[in-house]
Amino acid sequence: MQNEVVFDVNQNKIMTLDDLFSKCKEYIRMKKNLDLIEKAYNFSANHHEGQYRKSGEPYFQHPLHVAYMLAEMRTGPNTICAGLLHDVVEDTAATLDDVRKVFGDDIASLVDGLTKIGKLKYMTKEKSLEKTHQKMFLAMAKDVRVIIVKLIDRLHNMRTLFAQTPEKQKTIAKETLDLYAPLAHKLGMYRIKAELEELGLKYYHPDEYEKVKGLIENHKKNRDLDVSEMQNRIEKLLIDNKIQNFKLKGRIKNIYSVWKKMNDKSRSFEQIYDLLALRIIVNSIEDCYHVLGLIHGTWTPIPMRFKDYIATPKPNLYQSLHTTVVGVNGNIYEIQIRTYDMDEVAEMGIAAHWSYKEKDKNYSPEKEQREVGEKLRWFKEMVSYAEMGEEEDNDQLENIKEDIFSANVYVFTPKGDVIDMPNGATPLDFAYRIHTEVGNHTVGAIVNNKIVPLTYKLKTGDVVEIKTNKSFNGPTNAWLKIVKTAHAKHKISAILNKKKRDEFIERGRFVFDSLMQSNNNSKKLNDKMIKDAFQKVNISSLEEFYYEIGKGVVSDKAAYNKLFGEEEITDEMLLKQYNENVERRKRVQNSYGIIVDGLEKAQIKVAPCCHPILGDPIVGYVSKGSGVVVHRYECPNVTGLDTDRFIQVYWDSEEATRTLETCISILTLNRKNILTDVINALNSASISISSINNMNKRNGELLIRIKLFVKNVDQLDYAINLLYRINDIYEVERDMR
Repeated sequence: MQNEVVFDVNQNKIMTLDDLFSKCKEYIRMKKNLDLIEKAYNFSANHHEGQYRKSGEPYFQHPLHVAYMLAEMRTGPNTICAGLLHDVVEDTAATLDDVRKVFGDDIASLVDGLTKIGKLKYMTKEKSLEKTHQKMFLAMAKDVRVIIVKLIDRLHNMRTLFAQTPEKQKTIAKETLDLYAPLAHKLGMYRIKAELEELGLKYYHPDEYEKVKGLIENHKKNRDLDVSEMQNRIEKLLIDNKIQNFKLKGRIKNIYSVWKKMNDKSRSFEQIYDLLALRIIVNSIEDCYHVLGLIHGTWTPIPMRFKDYIATPKPNLYQSLHTTVVGVNGNIYEIQIRTYDMDEVAEMGIAAHWSYKEKDKNYSPEKEQREVGEKLRWFKEMVSYAEMGEEEDNDQLENIKEDIFSANVYVFTPKGDVIDMPNGATPLDFAYRIHTEVGNHTVGAIVNNKIVPLTYKLKTGDVVEIKTNKSFNGPTNAWLKIVKTAHAKHKISAILNKKKRDEFIERGRFVFDSLMQSNNNSKKLNDKMIKDAFQKVNISSLEEFYYEIGKGVVSDKAAYNKLFGEEEITDEMLLKQYNENVERRKRVQNSYGIIVDGLEKAQIKVAPCCHPILGDPIVGYVSKGSGVVVHRYECPNVTGLDTDRFIQVYWDSEEATRTLETCISILTLNRKNILTDVINALNSASISISSINNMNKRNGELLIRIKLFVKNVDQLDYAINLLYRINDIYEVERDMR
């Protein structure tokens, strides 16, 4: 009977190169690969020589055990080398360049990712947890093998945690339970997850661990007999019904699972009825459902306890049938039914999807990462979490843990695509998962062909359609209470903060302009004037000046006296051509349809750096020799220009007579016919293409840059929405270059 899940290797055994090679040679036979592993062995052993762990054993035994466990998982030679070398840059005189010179870029990149994670232990406790978590995801975005090595590294450290002080044991155990075990669960690596949880509980709550362990052991003999009897009954049932080549595993739930159920559901040990579990492994999916029918036909299933993870796999690729029945002697048994392939994934998780195949001529790290990206729908979102800066709120870690580690609601788009969401997610969360702009312009939701409120809690199997309106002015504060996911909260908060800032700026502008008018002051403020007068209070631009007045932090009258009360400010730097008292807009005749205040005749040029089109917020800049150059407000080049030369310009759609050129960039999976799909989508939107430039990126991605001609922003937005409907397109953005 299988009672606990651990690796085969004895954690206290002093290992040698022969031990590692014996495991590697089970699936690695090419001499060059074995030579590479031996080279990494010698490099690590030499650099760690003279170092010892707190347990008293040579330090090199730690990376050697990690490498052995990676070989048990049948990872590639480079990953095993990374396991051997993962501490050399952090703990020895070796540098990353040394590793790169000897072992190449791929292994050096893995070691670099592991080193960056390791350095975070010097941060404060709370920040360390948060930033370690984010760095791990960032490392994953670059190469998932980094995470596998790190999980094995943590597992071996947990096995030898007895050598640490009690205080250190608790700190490491808590981090393991908070971050590493859930991450292993997310990757479907059950064997690692189970042992991390067991050891984490043992050191973080030692008294409770021993209590539950004692309760289980007190009943172990009788329960072992019950499991064996149920196992024999099922075996006879399957043989009688000609189920071939099956395998049965019986077990009692581990200590952590029992402890968690007792604590989460406030139950006593006697109230936990599903302590007994059996796993049935068969040849095919058809056999899975056949066996399920036999089990339900023989024993009474408990209602609401059946789950079909074969038809709807978990985000970590886990597949199995789960049912709970009243079995022999009236005991309750949890039964899992799966194929052999499913069982390998269930045990080893994502690592099972790229067990090293030495004969695969197309093998490459890039191919591995591309396959991972295709299989894991949540992969891209993890990257976005990893890239969040330190400015994020202090609850970000909890939000990330809640989102990513609890995703078990599966809903469908109208096209039938499956989207996994955390429990409690709403249509607004769904909308922001599809795209930020969809979320920002959501006005309603239809679930299963019925109109539902935005507060509706999504359920597995729901078909969700989002209704949008581009004229809708975006999210409100109430939305923050509706959404469940940190991703949606982050996007909504960003919009609200920008809107709130803009409102304060406009309020401050209005208040101060009114004061200026009441004093018959027609002087034009600029950033330099503001900086000279207020830099001591950290106000260095006109926008910041209006913002602080709008918030009420700075008194408008005090600010006015500071600027104009004692010192005379000349306006010789202001443009003479610009009429500050313009009474009406002068319409100019140009094919762009751009109006310039106060200038009846103006040479207009559209900036080639940001490609503004009709509908974009724009600003004019009086250049030397080129007339008025029109930029988009968000153009990065605008910030470096002389603020005194800016003038207000406007679009006049009635005068626009031609299409304008703009640029977009598309990030997509580098698959066959993707360019054809893009061109067809743009053609269907009646958009002319000026040029296409595509360049390959790492990890099987493709970046496509397109110059095109459009009438206005609405036509461009329509085209971008069409592009997002194409499978495998991740991101479409306006390009500035």
